[in-house]
Amino acid sequence: MKASPALVLCVSVTVHFAQSQLQLRVRPSPSEHLPVPDLHEDPDPALEPGERDLTPRLLRRKLGSSFDPFFSSTGPLTRGNGSEITREDEISLAGPIPREFQQLDFTGLKAAPKTERRFRRWLWSYTQCPVLSMWKDLGVRFWPRYVKEGQCSTERSCSLPEGMFCKPVQSVSVTLLRWHCQQGSRALKRCAWIRAHYPVISQCGCAC
Repeated sequence: MKASPALVLCVSVTVHFAQSQLQLRVRPSPSEHLPVPDLHEDPDPALEPGERDLTPRLLRRKLGSSFDPFFSSTGPLTRGNGSEITREDEISLAGPIPREFQQLDFTGLKAAPKTERRFRRWLWSYTQCPVLSMWKDLGVRFWPRYVKEGQCSTERSCSLPEGMFCKPVQSVSVTLLRWHCQQGSRALKRCAWIRAHYPVISQCGCAC
């Protein structure tokens, strides 16, 4: 299965200030593969939102129905710094074997039907590519500041014979608020929350 095209973090918004309108397209260093690399922020604290800009009720209203509690969170949901990896998206193998595995011809093995069923289930398990989920802290300039990123395991080949590996085959775009300051002198600095679309891996597959 062919991996989906490369995605980059892209923002396209219209911000209204007192008497002007600014068209923005923010593109950090392009990435050919997901997940999105860490953003390099200007460390100047004057470019960060203040306490009044971080009122949860107002931010939730600004984001509206675009808030996705599955892929984003206002606080860390794991121990430590939110970097704990989980396999919550791993596909259960308790159900019926998929048709493509049932149709495989193993007559040459001359094995008992029970042994053949076990081998089909083992082969199914071997070729699975679960999404490894990880909560990432994007910093105070994003709201919600935590995003649930996905990664595909590359520890071993997922095919027999070897040669194919788990790669991203599907992604979703999570809508966040991004604190953006208009370029100019600090005295004329104008900042506002704008919408940002952050792509995350939602499905992995065994691919060349």
